[in-house]
Amino acid sequence: MKTVGFIGTGVMGKSMARHLMEAGHPVHVYTRTKAKALDLIEDGAVWQDDAARLTQQSDVVITMVGYPQDVEGVYLGENGIIANANTGTFLIDMTTSDPLLAEKIYQAAAAKGLHSLDAPVSGGDVGAINAKLAIMVGGTPSDFEAMLPIFELMGENIVLQGPPGAGQHTKMANQVAIASNMIGVTEAIMYAKKAGLDPVRVLKSISTGAAGSWSLSNLAPRMIKNDTDPGFYIKHFIKDMKIALTNAKKMNLITPGLALSLELYEELAEKGLEDRGTQALIAWYNGE
Repeated sequence: MKTVGFIGTGVMGKSMARHLMEAGHPVHVYTRTKAKALDLIEDGAVWQDDAARLTQQSDVVITMVGYPQDVEGVYLGENGIIANANTGTFLIDMTTSDPLLAEKIYQAAAAKGLHSLDAPVSGGDVGAINAKLAIMVGGTPSDFEAMLPIFELMGENIVLQGPPGAGQHTKMANQVAIASNMIGVTEAIMYAKKAGLDPVRVLKSISTGAAGSWSLSNLAPRMIKNDTDPGFYIKHFIKDMKIALTNAKKMNLITPGLALSLELYEELAEKGLEDRGTQALIAWYNGE
């Protein structure tokens, strides 16, 4: 069993690392806030004090951190992953990040005899807990095949999308779709309420019809209950939408739905809701 180093044990990363442990992989963990990894450590994960020490002990290094600058720092910094990895190590960034950065990391890794894949995920905390994440991969076919058994422990819909950076571009397409969808889901709930309907009963009818979506089935019930606990943080969704918008502009693509969604979520962040789940969009419609 390959030794896996896992960096970033937050809302999703913790469950992903646990699945690897349950399958029998020795897992080393590092995260900026050690408290977030304590239960994994209690269950047998090995704590490392920094990314360098973790990398030196690992056959595979998986990262699930917050922002592109975090990805760049942990991979390309002087004490980062690439500088400390043993030849032949597999590096898998599962953070949603910039496609160009994924290409840059691949090139730097290849120059040192390392294997790099960008593999962002979709499915939120529920998908991570149940090992049902969609995993979108960019990299070479041989590296993808070598790491497929690892991916299969964390997700179900696992697709090699193309060369380095393709996984991140696919995730951007995913986030573009979600951005407008979240507006539609929220407005549907608000419409039902204003019409005097029971939104829970309305969901029973519309979630399996043409309007059905993951967000409608999984996030709309949380909206109705005013449950804003994060399965996916607003601050991270804002980050993703900005990356997608930047890349869309480079491709001369106009995305008004994406732009509107970003505007609404930025207003929520300004009101102090950046650490709530994306379903907290309903707070904007409620005037909170």
